[in-house]
Amino acid sequence: MDAEPLDARAGRARVRRRRLRTVRAYAFGAAGLLLAGCASMPDSGDIRPVQASQGVDSQVRVFGVPPADKATPAEIVDGFLEAMTSDDPQLETARKYLTEAAAKNWKPGSAVTVLSSGLNRVPNRGEKDPEGPRWKVTGKKLATVDEHSAYQPQTGAREYEEFLQLVQNEDKQWRISTPPSGLVLSESDFQRIYMPVNKYYFAGGTLVADPVYVRQRTDPDSRMDPTTQTVQSLLAGPSRWLAPVVESSFPTGTELSPGTKSLSYDGQNTLRVPLNEKAENVAQPQCKKMATQLLYTVKDLTGSRLDQVELVRAGGKSTSLCSVSEVSATAIAGRPKIPEFQYFVDNDKRLVRMKLDTSSEDQQARFESVPGPLATPPGFKVRSAAVSHDERRAAVISEDEHALYVVALVGGGTMPQPLPIGKGGKAALLTAPSWDASGDLWVADRDPQAPGLWRVPGGAGTPEKVQVAGLDGRKIASLKASADGARIALLVEQPDGNKVLYVGRIERPDGKTDSSAVSVRELRPAAPQMVDVTAMSWAPRGRLLVVGRENGGVQQARYMLADGSMVAASLPGATGLSEVAVAATEDEAKPKPVVAYSEDGIVWLPPGAQWRTVAGGRSPVYPG
Repeated sequence: MDAEPLDARAGRARVRRRRLRTVRAYAFGAAGLLLAGCASMPDSGDIRPVQASQGVDSQVRVFGVPPADKATPAEIVDGFLEAMTSDDPQLETARKYLTEAAAKNWKPGSAVTVLSSGLNRVPNRGEKDPEGPRWKVTGKKLATVDEHSAYQPQTGAREYEEFLQLVQNEDKQWRISTPPSGLVLSESDFQRIYMPVNKYYFAGGTLVADPVYVRQRTDPDSRMDPTTQTVQSLLAGPSRWLAPVVESSFPTGTELSPGTKSLSYDGQNTLRVPLNEKAENVAQPQCKKMATQLLYTVKDLTGSRLDQVELVRAGGKSTSLCSVSEVSATAIAGRPKIPEFQYFVDNDKRLVRMKLDTSSEDQQARFESVPGPLATPPGFKVRSAAVSHDERRAAVISEDEHALYVVALVGGGTMPQPLPIGKGGKAALLTAPSWDASGDLWVADRDPQAPGLWRVPGGAGTPEKVQVAGLDGRKIASLKASADGARIALLVEQPDGNKVLYVGRIERPDGKTDSSAVSVRELRPAAPQMVDVTAMSWAPRGRLLVVGRENGGVQQARYMLADGSMVAASLPGATGLSEVAVAATEDEAKPKPVVAYSEDGIVWLPPGAQWRTVAGGRSPVYPG
């Protein structure tokens, strides 16, 4: 049977409506309230978007409706696209729109394609397939989520196109024989169904956040709850992008004990995680690193307090392998110490440090010159600076931006000689530097004749130029190395004058200290929603604080996930900010305030208040 002609279908007065059953549950003690909603599904051959649950919030549960008897090809296509957004176990309803063979082989969990809006679908106007009608579905691709649950923003061509072949089964019912390889969802459906979480792996002795997405509720395929999905993803290993620079403490092949569908806390706020036999013979130090990875991965998933993670043997033995408390895990995780001071360059071009008292009612700031040679009269004039994580050294750029100095902040002494970056002299045009937790120092040279990224091993070795794959001759306007030393954020100047934000992977082959081997690979957009970024800083839990504007929008400051996938939170009153700083500390019980530079000088954002001016100056930084 051929597809019904487009003009005949468009001329119908009757419009059919298909309905998705939705359930929203609100807990009041042991009682719940069930609500039903519907989604419009006109029966017309015209090109139109299909958005099953546009505007539906994350608490709504969506269940597909099976195909009606003698449903038309258009109804089969629309019903399948809607059913892909459902919470059915095994996506059983969506599979009912497929042929028996296609339903058996379809693997919706293999990948997710995220579209900026809904799918458009139209009958294929090419030569008619003797097997039955074909429908073309199209859309604008925003991103993909791969089999490792990692989000990848779309770059380059964004057109999505797929052909769904329909055939009739033995009962003369239309079914789809060529479904998409994975799920295809609008952005609104994706945000309703999935949530971002961080897995954690080690780079050297420091934990690194690896952002992924899991289902907000029970996964239709595995029937695992969100916590168990996340743990399973952690055990499966890091995302492809991060894998070259991190490692897991879990032995290869480690999985959850067979049949584990949920993980819960006991009365002592301990999470017990049963593992298969691959984890049975690990030494205690390695086991505690495994438990530390789990604790950091799970503790942000729930509002419940998590004090301890215990790994237990599989097979009903339930005997403990090891456990770590939150306190002991903090030491194993290798986090940098909580900063004691904030730093900035005052109006006299001196590097000063301050303490912001966030506990007192007047929330005063105390200032003092940094100790060491920089405080010696008449004092060295500074353009910008970075302070090491232990707050014992400062890297400062001269007022003319031509020279980089590494200066001790303890003891006395005189100013050292500048470090040789690029061609040196007046040709150099250096960005503000940045330290990582390993003690390496990073800076970019904006010399139009020889732009590049430079690394100073240990902050004291011979500077080495770092290869940056994908930079394509563009200049780095500013940079910020992550505290874990595995990633670096680069603000890159575009030909049109705008700046875009990328995150690159810092590769240190074989863990050697030979600086010539270090490179930055696989730049990926970290704020693809913004057409111009003016400032950025690393923030807790592997996020970025980004100041910029969207196309046609006003300047704003947002916390972004480092994979470029989602806005985590926004800050008020960001217009006029051109530099920002936030402490990358995991102590979110006592978070460090955001400090920024604006037309009013150095400003900061007290909790629950508006920006306040601290002092005149520029270039605010936290250690790092």
